[in-house]
Amino acid sequence: MILIKCAKTCVLAALALGVAATSAEAANCQGRRDTGTAVGAIGGGVIGNTVSNGSAGGTIAGAIIGGVAGNVINGSNCRETQANRYTPRRHYDKHGVAYYYDRNGHRHYYR
Repeated sequence: MILIKCAKTCVLAALALGVAATSAEAANCQGRRDTGTAVGAIGGGVIGNTVSNGSAGGTIAGAIIGGVAGNVINGSNCRETQANRYTPRRHYDKHGVAYYYDRNGHRHYYR
């Protein structure tokens, strides 16, 4: 009986983490974190309820732990977008020599 309960709990945990880890490419970072938190909290609550035989404390603890885990897992996919990166732009002076300006506005010549 305990083996069946443990297997059920492991399957539910894997399902909750699998759903929380998937993310849509078009969604922004905060949206993925919110989705991960919600899915993790629901999955954690179900797992906590199962493990604690319906105890309210176990359900609440599972929901809190699952929500934090879902937030962290889905937030780990967030990457810096191209808009946040600085890409120097190539300019040419009157002699045709290429240069660029750094973030502080200083001119640097290509070698």
